[in-house]
Amino acid sequence: MTSQSETNTICCPEFDPIPWDDKMIVWENKKFIRDSVCTVFYMPLNFGSVMKKLDKVITQAGVVLTDGLCLSDHTSKWNMDLYLAVDKVIPNAENVLITGKFYSKVYEGSFQNTGKWTKDFESIVKYKEMTINKLHMWYTTCPKCAKKYGKNYVALLAQVE
Repeated sequence: MTSQSETNTICCPEFDPIPWDDKMIVWENKKFIRDSVCTVFYMPLNFGSVMKKLDKVITQAGVVLTDGLCLSDHTSKWNMDLYLAVDKVIPNAENVLITGKFYSKVYEGSFQNTGKWTKDFESIVKYKEMTINKLHMWYTTCPKCAKKYGKNYVALLAQVE
């Protein structure tokens, strides 16, 4: 993640969907830091401020983001947990290790299509004879960068059996 102070034009790296579209990914103790976003009926209220806070934490720690990966876990209508992939444990942050097999599929378009994408994703997983244990969304760029790049990619990643 490039901080806004480093560049006024782009704050999110350009996303390449190919390594994430219709792929199985295996993680063994993959490092993340976790924080929470307040939501109202799943719509984030303080996403930007939480991301700025996390950016400050990783910048001060000299940590590198892994793949620019930021997973969102919608735990309720009122909360979304964020998991930022990092290359090492960060003091004074909530560090989380994630292990498992994940199926990933990339979608492109307006966030209002999230429900449609989720239904499609669930049908693909069922067709592939897998079961979803935990579903994460990866909003790969902020709205400003999505507009700049001309694409709004969202990857769905499910921990599967």
